Amino acid sequence: VEHMETNSRETLQADFDTFDISEELGFVLEEPLTHLPDYYRVWLDLANNLTHLIESRKLRDLVHNMPVLSPDLLTNHRELRLAHLSLGFISMGYVWQEGQHAPAQILPKALAWPYWLVSRRLGLPPILTYADSVLANWKLRDPTGDMEIRNMDLIFSFPGGESCRGFFLVSLLVEMAASSGIAVSIQYSLPLFHVSCFWSYSLLLSVIRKTKFVLFPDHVEPTAFHGTLRIFVSGWKDNPMLPRGLLYEGVSSEPILLSGGSAAQSSAIQCFDALLCIQHEDETGAFLTRMRDYMPPAHRQLIETLSICPSLRDFILSRSSSDLCQAYNSCISALVDLRCYHLNTVTKYVIVAGNHARSMGCPLRGVGTALNNTGTGGSNIMVFLKSVRNTTQKALILERPSTSRETEI
Repeated sequence: VEHMETNSRETLQADFDTFDISEELGFVLEEPLTHLPDYYRVWLDLANNLTHLIESRKLRDLVHNMPVLSPDLLTNHRELRLAHLSLGFISMGYVWQEGQHAPAQILPKALAWPYWLVSRRLGLPPILTYADSVLANWKLRDPTGDMEIRNMDLIFSFPGGESCRGFFLVSLLVEMAASSGIAVSIQYSLPLFHVSCFWSYSLLLSVIRKTKFVLFPDHVEPTAFHGTLRIFVSGWKDNPMLPRGLLYEGVSSEPILLSGGSAAQSSAIQCFDALLCIQHEDETGAFLTRMRDYMPPAHRQLIETLSICPSLRDFILSRSSSDLCQAYNSCISALVDLRCYHLNTVTKYVIVAGNHARSMGCPLRGVGTALNNTGTGGSNIMVFLKSVRNTTQKALILERPSTSRETEI
């Protein structure tokens, strides 16, 4: 038995390594770097002072004077992630410095070329992604303290003050809460999934919802999010402010279309869907599949691996176990609750805040009403969120009378 447990543990650790996952933090990057070799000082100087440079409208001029630096001195994954994060923050600040009325049409070569090369090495697109701004954008104020919001800060930030900090850090804490669910997902692929795991999964999803429900309103103010922060995580695909995309100087002769950061790029949430066999179809399914291109390749690989595993839902349908149905349905219901909360949050922070901005007159710098119905990833936000909620709800299984058949996978 001890030998079997050791082998199982080694296999599980191998899977964590394969999918670049931390057992404690899930998809969150462990101990992100905050410094790069001195050669790249100009990148970090701009990124560390981004809020001031945007608000004083000095960022574009400083970028125009930047040298074109080679990323060849970046030697490991954490250095590449910090480089991608810093170039992403600078690029978003550069494009949106003047707000919705005057977005930049061209990303200068000093940004575009190294950003493109770093992105190719990481397997990420050259735009600020959820994997950057949430998963790799944190540090501890007291390195000996706990990972809780009072002891955490962002490496780089946008205008928006505490609301910016809260927006990214609350999302990070949700990802941390999801970490044990990722471990369950990997165990299922071994497979070692039990009925009790379903109940644990359901509890986990409830904890994730409560984490966001408790922390988000306390740390993110709707007007600051909509009027100041949101534009800086907006991309250049399906965006009326940049309908043709963005030209990457020295990289492409035609504008490139890329989506901004979105919760749809959360590998954790897509893992839950894959494990629970929730299949989104049509435009919603296509959008979610495209959002995987904005995830680190190893994380994308896990979702695709889970998607082709034997179906848990089909297994349950082939049995007559009330316990299995109840356990599975508890997970689905918890995920529906999470998506209902997301829908209500977007209504408050985007739709209602946008209508208020329109009634008061659009701010010069902020999004105003340009993205009132469009998510930062480019989807029709309310149609998309209602679709994922409804599809999740349809996954509920109509329970049948219990029998003595096996209730373990």
